[in-house]
Amino acid sequence: MVDADDPAAQDDADGPFVTEPSKLIRIASMTRAMLEEVRASGLDDQGRRRLIVIYHNSIDELRDVLSDDLKEELDAIFLPLEREIPTESELRIAQAQLVGWLEGLFHGIQASLLTQQMSAQAQLEQMRRRRALEAPQSSDEDDSSGLYL
Repeated sequence: MVDADDPAAQDDADGPFVTEPSKLIRIASMTRAMLEEVRASGLDDQGRRRLIVIYHNSIDELRDVLSDDLKEELDAIFLPLEREIPTESELRIAQAQLVGWLEGLFHGIQASLLTQQMSAQAQLEQMRRRRALEAPQSSDEDDSSGLYL
């Protein structure tokens, strides 16, 4: 049970969308390479069996590093491949869909980082402006004590 007044519980709810970005990038790179390989050459039954195992393992590994809302999205979008030996076109479509989803996820992460960076820059600029406005006032007070010469 999550206590709404507990700050630690709120931090967990607002936690990162991806817990292991490097793992996500490795899975995406592997999936893209597999898709290119399937496009470049035909697969026999053994190759399709192996590819379906890799595909399911990739989806499972993704679930381990995604936030709950992204897991739900992943489950809603990706229908399981039911056949023991899917056709090449089924594999291509499933892998292309996965690569596209991962690229969209990366773009979302990049946009979020850019937004955070822009917000931090704006805050820094505000702080600089405040200091610039405060500096002349404080220097006038220092000069008012006067020097006797």
